[in-house]
Amino acid sequence: MFKILKKITGKELRYVGISLIFIVIQVYLDLKLPDYMSKVTKLIQEKGTTVSQIFDEGRWMVLCAFGSLVAAVIVGFFAAKVAAGLSRTLRHDVYHQVSEYSMAEINQFSTASLITRSTNDITQVQMIVAMGLQLSIKAPITAVWAIMKIANKSWEWTTALGAAVLFLLVMISIIVTLAMPRFKIIQKLTDKLNSVTRENLTGIRVVRAYNAQKYQTDKFEKANDDITSTNLFIQRAMAFMMPMMSLVSSGLSVAVYLIGATIIKAASVGTPANSPRINLFSDMVVFTSYGMQVVMAFMMLTMIFIMFPRANVSAGRINEVIDTASSIKNGTKDGSAAKEVGTVEFKNVYFQYADASEHVLEGVSFKANKGETVAFIGSTGSGKSTLINLIPRYYDVTAGQVLVDGVNVKEYTEEALHDKMGFIPQKPVMFNGTIRSNLAFGTNAHGDMSDEDLMAAARIAQAEEFILKNPEGLNAEVSQGGLNLSGGQKQRLAIARAIARKPEILVFDDSFSALDYKTDRVLRDTLKRETAETTKLIVAQRIGTIIDADQIIVLDKGKVVGRGTHYELMASNEVYQEIAYSQLSKEELA
Repeated sequence: MFKILKKITGKELRYVGISLIFIVIQVYLDLKLPDYMSKVTKLIQEKGTTVSQIFDEGRWMVLCAFGSLVAAVIVGFFAAKVAAGLSRTLRHDVYHQVSEYSMAEINQFSTASLITRSTNDITQVQMIVAMGLQLSIKAPITAVWAIMKIANKSWEWTTALGAAVLFLLVMISIIVTLAMPRFKIIQKLTDKLNSVTRENLTGIRVVRAYNAQKYQTDKFEKANDDITSTNLFIQRAMAFMMPMMSLVSSGLSVAVYLIGATIIKAASVGTPANSPRINLFSDMVVFTSYGMQVVMAFMMLTMIFIMFPRANVSAGRINEVIDTASSIKNGTKDGSAAKEVGTVEFKNVYFQYADASEHVLEGVSFKANKGETVAFIGSTGSGKSTLINLIPRYYDVTAGQVLVDGVNVKEYTEEALHDKMGFIPQKPVMFNGTIRSNLAFGTNAHGDMSDEDLMAAARIAQAEEFILKNPEGLNAEVSQGGLNLSGGQKQRLAIARAIARKPEILVFDDSFSALDYKTDRVLRDTLKRETAETTKLIVAQRIGTIIDADQIIVLDKGKVVGRGTHYELMASNEVYQEIAYSQLSKEELA
């Protein structure tokens, strides 16, 4: 938590300083009230006291109460600004740190957990800062100041107050000790609940198609029950706090009055002008007020004790995200460092996932020259998509080298590397906005491209027809995730988005799977004609998609088992022949 608090800016620290001044003023005014109460008590018992004298003291009490209210409002205002400013800083740091993560770190935390950490966890920290700035500073000042004011009144009363405070501390320690382990669990359960809910909403069509609503509901109920039972345990434990506070508060009042009655009875009556009994009674009233202030101070601290364990766990989770550096280290070379143009080369590449026991890729070597179309094919799990993901450095190779334009990809800055290529993922991603904003998303101008340029890219990707059919054209709305588009439309828009960048290298990760054979064929012919100078790397499952490739690389269990054109592989490679004959007849292949 202290590491998180170090992120408070200088401006916010000045707000803390202002809050501290007004907290001291508030405490001073609160503790001034019993003094006036003592004067009123004496005035009531003295002969010759007029109502105006009592009203004079009463007016000062009202002014103190109003001043305390104003100070409390000012403290609350600045505390809210500090807490909101810190949460803004944390969200900024978490977001930008996650933006730098490679896929390895994303998988390490999971998407659901990262969402919880950037929302719920930061909210917990914001609440503790807002409340803590007001209570954790005010409570000790109030307690110490009040005790100093009443320490010389009577050792019997002071002993009763000490016993009450000790009882409170013991009870708080027991309850926090019981609740603390659950606070550590509850954030992980929140992650789980978030994950189950997100999974259900994302796959709602599949759930309904398989009549699996009950199964998904049971999963949600299990996660919900786990977090509910943990919360109930914590809340029940914390529920003892308030009754204990009331018991201590009431018990202290009774003890002070019982002790006071005994002391006053033993005191002499004295004269009306200077009566020890009147003075003791006045002291008893004041001690009771100050004693309540001390108890209230510990009640305020109790609220912090309730909130702090969970906020501390949340702070640790936030720090974990911020402190986890990306395994992909940015290079220093820009695009001008390139020795070639439009080339991709793998040199004896090995790759193994962090939690895997075996290599996914072993000894992969090939080179794609400018303007060539190089295709990758193989059975499911052969490493095709993994191989493609090494080019934009979503992962780094375990051994060997990946070269783009003759330079190791590790030496490029990520921006320079990504500027050289257009990447079309296996699952097309559409962003909430319009068709225009989605097509212009990958351009350097980011939206400043002309409609002619965007439509030219759409024409190559065979997306022009369905765009023009919509009355709004490029301004047609695209919902989040592209749910208002078909699978084929999303794939074509994703391809158009990559083409619009006019990159040196186009990478297709099984990006034709949702297209019919006719559209697939027309798109590839147009792509070959219109982007003749662009290097194209294609991962595909269909032989028809890669049949015209300049070079086809056959993968099997992470190894290259064949390389050549379609006809060369058909003549000599068994693995390729098996894939081909499983999809097309000999006549079609001929």
